Amino acid sequence: MPRDEPQPGIAGKEIVPTAMPATQAPDASEQGLLERIDYEVYGFGPTVVLVPGSCSTGAAWRPLISAWDNRFRCVITSLLGYGGTAERRTTNDTSISHEVDVVEWVIRRASGGSVHLVGHSFGGLVALAVALRNRVRLVSLVIIEAPAAELLREGGEHQHYRAFRRMTEAYFAAYEKGNAEAIATIIDFYGGAGTFASWPPRVRAYAIQTTAVNILDWASAYGFPLSAAALATIEIPTLVLRGGASHPAMQRANELLFECMNRAALTTIDGAAHFMIATHAGEIGRLIGEHVDGVESRSISRAHLDFCDRNRLAEIMAPTQKIRPAFHSRSSRQLFLCPITNYPCEGDLSYLCEDYGCARKGGLSPCSDENP
Repeated sequence: MPRDEPQPGIAGKEIVPTAMPATQAPDASEQGLLERIDYEVYGFGPTVVLVPGSCSTGAAWRPLISAWDNRFRCVITSLLGYGGTAERRTTNDTSISHEVDVVEWVIRRASGGSVHLVGHSFGGLVALAVALRNRVRLVSLVIIEAPAAELLREGGEHQHYRAFRRMTEAYFAAYEKGNAEAIATIIDFYGGAGTFASWPPRVRAYAIQTTAVNILDWASAYGFPLSAAALATIEIPTLVLRGGASHPAMQRANELLFECMNRAALTTIDGAAHFMIATHAGEIGRLIGEHVDGVESRSISRAHLDFCDRNRLAEIMAPTQKIRPAFHSRSSRQLFLCPITNYPCEGDLSYLCEDYGCARKGGLSPCSDENP
C-alpha cells in the first residue's frame, strides 16, 4: 500500500487510495466511493484537512501550505467531479451528502483521532455539512466564504438571496444556450468584473471544462437546508473568513454563519475578494494558523484537566459559584476567562468550561445552588 506520510519537506501524494485503515474497512456499499478520491499529505504537526471549492482541486491550497512551511500536517482532497475524485451525483440526486461521504472518508484516513477542517467556497458549505452530520470528530472548523444562499433565504435576507438566484439563473441560461464561457458569470460575481478574463488560460480552461460539475454543485447548495437552528448545534471553535471586497450577498451570508454559531469568530480581510486563498495566501495562512494553534493549546490544557479527580467537582466548582452573580448583566458577546481552565468563552454567565457545564447560553452549572 502506498505510504500516507511524507518525509520531511517532501509531499506525499496518493490519488487513488487502495485500502482503508484496518479499523475502517469498507463494506460492499462503500467500495464504489473509494475507487477514486484525491488524497495528498504535506508536512507534519496538527492535522488540517483542506477542502477546495468548485472548479478547483487540492492544488489550490499549495500557496497556503508553502506559507506554513511544514508547520501543519496538511491533507488535501478535491470535491466530486474535480481532480481525481470521481463524480457520484446525478441530475436526479444532487444531495450534498455525497460530498460529505467523501470528506468524511478523507478525515477518517487522515487521522485516527481528530482534525481541523478547512473549507473554501463550496468546500466551506460541504465542511458545514460534515460538522452538522457529526459522524467524524472535528477539533475545529474554518469556513472561507461559503455560498450559504439558503441561510440568507431562511434568515429573511431576501435582497441578498435574490442576488445569488439572479446570478445562477443567468449562468444556467447562458450554459443552456451553448455559451462556452458561461462560468465567467459565477467567477465575476465572486471576484468582481473581469476576474475570469484575468485568469491564466489554463485556469480558465479548467473552469470551462468543469462547468457541468459546477452546475451540480449549485443544485447541491440550493438543496442544502441550512438554518440558524441547525448551525447553533455546532459546538466546535469556528473561524469564518470573508473578503472586504467580496459581493455584499457573500459577505452577509458569512456574517450570518458567524451570528448563528455559538463558538464562531468572524474576520474580514480588507481588500480581499472570494479567491483570497490565492490572492492573500499569506494573511489567510496566518489567520488559520493562529486559529489552529489557539485551539491546540486549549486542547492541551483540557487534556491536563482530565487528570483531575472528577469526584472533586463540587470542591473545584465552589469558588465559581460565589462569583456568579457578578456576571449577570454582561453583554452576550463579551469574552470571559473561565477560572478553571483559563479558556475564553462568550455569553451571559459564560465563565464555566464545557466539562463542568458551560453557561454560555445563560444556563447554570449542574452543581449550582441556583438550578431549579
